[in-house]
Amino acid sequence: MSSRRPRRIAVLGAGAWGTALAVQAARAGNRVGLWARDPVRARAMAATQQNDTYLPGIPLAGAITPTFDAAAALEGALFTLLVVPVQHLRSVLETLPDLGGALVVCAKGVERDTLRLPLEILAELRPGQPAAVLSGPNFAHEVARGLPAAAVVASEDVGLRNLVAELLGSTGFRLYGGDDPVGVQVGGAAKNVIAIAAGAVIGAGLGENARAALVTRGLAELSRLAVALGGKAETAAGLSGLGDLLLTTTGPGSRNTALGHELGRGATLAHALAGRVGVAEGVATAPAIVARAAQLGVELPICAAVAQLLAGEATLGEAMGRLLARPRRDE
Repeated sequence: MSSRRPRRIAVLGAGAWGTALAVQAARAGNRVGLWARDPVRARAMAATQQNDTYLPGIPLAGAITPTFDAAAALEGALFTLLVVPVQHLRSVLETLPDLGGALVVCAKGVERDTLRLPLEILAELRPGQPAAVLSGPNFAHEVARGLPAAAVVASEDVGLRNLVAELLGSTGFRLYGGDDPVGVQVGGAAKNVIAIAAGAVIGAGLGENARAALVTRGLAELSRLAVALGGKAETAAGLSGLGDLLLTTTGPGSRNTALGHELGRGATLAHALAGRVGVAEGVATAPAIVARAAQLGVELPICAAVAQLLAGEATLGEAMGRLLARPRRDE
């Protein structure tokens, strides 16, 4: 643990990833206010010093204060980690008090109704407030346990990304700075959609060759969209692009891949979603990211196939057939 005087960080959202980031922030030597929307869960975490619902078996450090009182969680925070699902980010920001300090989005997706990326939602609701995005190939339970991991903190504000990396990073959680928040956000959103496709391929027994080809072409899709939105192509090769895509499409802990696997085995979407504790962000993101790309004239055939599959507009066989029937072209 760092020898510097503890600083205070707020974490809004007490799911698995929010709790893991709170544990990591405390490990890095900070005092942490951890806000849970559900007062029952907040009280349970305070009493048991762990999150039995989303991250069982991981003790919360004494430096973490779980609470339902948002003002208490935010008080004195140098920056706030926003770790609520993208589809709920707007409603949370609209109901919470003014957030002091900088805001760091730690969620991945595209808002279904507005087609906005997370930082675009922040710019609308908190104009002028310093903001960044944190993303990378991170499973919550591994970060919480202190296993080696890395991520990127992206912002056009170099001072902000350096501050977040300094206070949140540690020997086992290496944080890199990035100046392409658009590319980082696109990578985080698209990889969940591609993971559903990858899971479906394996669930249907189509083989590892098919998954490797799909993931590779999926990487090309997210790179094209990032560039069209003003991001950088090279960001797709980094932690928030290729790194996160590899983890999410192959790691056994991926919610989106697991959901796709069930779809590939013939389950309905309702059945595949039933009983899940965590959110499979790719379900809501798929139609939104395809619609956003269409506004820019960018084709995302794999993401479009996933959107059709989820909407019941195509079977897996039909979706795969359409992909394979696309005109040949140079890579």
